[in-house]
Amino acid sequence: MSEHNKLSGAAKASYGLGAVGKDMVYMLSASYVLYYFQDILGVSAAAMGVILMVARVFDAFNDPIMGAIVAKTKTRFGKFRPWLLIGTITNAIVLYLMFSAPPTLSGSGLVAYAAVTYILWGVTYTMMDIPYWSMIPAFTEGGKEREGLTTLARSCAGVGSAIITIITVMSVSALGHIFGGADITDRDVERIGFSYFTIVIAALFVLFTVICCINVKEKSTVDMKTASIGEMFRALIQNDQAMTVVVAIVIVNCSIYITSNLVIYFFKYDFGTVGWRGAYTLFSTFGGGIQILAMMLLYPFLRRFFTSIKIYFISMGMAIAGYISLLVLASTKMDNVYILFIPAFFIFSANGMLAVITTVFLANTVDYGELKNGRRDESVIFSMQTFVVKLASGVSAFIAALALQILQLSNDTAETATDIDYSQGVDIMQKMGLRMTMTIIPVIGILFAIFWFKKKYILNDEKIEEISAEIARRK
Repeated sequence: MSEHNKLSGAAKASYGLGAVGKDMVYMLSASYVLYYFQDILGVSAAAMGVILMVARVFDAFNDPIMGAIVAKTKTRFGKFRPWLLIGTITNAIVLYLMFSAPPTLSGSGLVAYAAVTYILWGVTYTMMDIPYWSMIPAFTEGGKEREGLTTLARSCAGVGSAIITIITVMSVSALGHIFGGADITDRDVERIGFSYFTIVIAALFVLFTVICCINVKEKSTVDMKTASIGEMFRALIQNDQAMTVVVAIVIVNCSIYITSNLVIYFFKYDFGTVGWRGAYTLFSTFGGGIQILAMMLLYPFLRRFFTSIKIYFISMGMAIAGYISLLVLASTKMDNVYILFIPAFFIFSANGMLAVITTVFLANTVDYGELKNGRRDESVIFSMQTFVVKLASGVSAFIAALALQILQLSNDTAETATDIDYSQGVDIMQKMGLRMTMTIIPVIGILFAIFWFKKKYILNDEKIEEISAEIARRK
């Protein structure tokens, strides 16, 4: 490729900036919508569980539909950028509305508000997320440039997620105190704080996407391959190894997401102390950093000595060790957040490496499918990854919400805007139930995934080499 056609630094940076804004918004919704509606506004946890599961499953089926719409779009600005901009603006508006529920709403009206805004949020997010990732072939020319840009965007997305994880709880509290005035309840501090915090994040989201659209030019009209739901399931049925990896991804992600949905409740109602927000922020910051380092450094280091399959089992073992140590530490009278860095190291390291490994395993199943079926279902298989992650997200949100409904955790005791030790109003059975939901259920899921994978997955390094050689021979 000529120097003239190479992507400029501004284009790369702008595309990466788009990923930062996109995943800031995604993480805000994924991590805090249950907490906002259930704990702050008082919506039934069971109702929220149903809403989150139905919306995420619907969103997973909506992906291929949006892909087909984008593929058929033709404008003077290209097929991707118009949808990227439209999706971003509408999603930013819906995000603000979702975290700014009218305080006069209650009961069934509030449940309906939560359902409508969350489903609309998912639809509008898909509207911009599909063209964002699909547009890469339209302004790159393949090879290292395309791979490098994809890696950059994934890394920037991780930065966006990390920013939200680190700043949200403390920022919401600060903004709530600034704009809420004196003598209001702690619940109102968080309600007002989320509304103002969301305005800031939504504005940054729109700004970053506009910069991306201005500086990233679609060089050509490319054919966009979209996989229908039928094609996805047909590819899975005909490729037993892809089915094995997809089932493992669903089970492992469900396990991980159950914990991530409940960790804020653990710090508020179990770990306790008046400084629970600071402890939660420290824990999340450490965990997020470890997860990124595991992806970038630990996995490549271990790969020098072990096969990907062995690293997969090592990661699963680390996750189990982390969950068990978290349960043990949480069951003591320990109140030092730094001690919780021990289980955090194992759990988040495992999460980071598993994110890399499952992508590698999916790539291996593409070669296997080509040899077995004479058809290379690359786009279909990788479309399935997004589908199953959203499916797992919905199921895990339902399980977490069901646990909250049974445990009856709420902040109804809040009377003033001063910090409160919420753990004092929660009995030992509620705390133990929360701990076990966060740890034992994920361990059961991970153990199932280990046995499933060990029994079903056959694509070790030697087998992959044989398959690659046979495909090359046939060609």
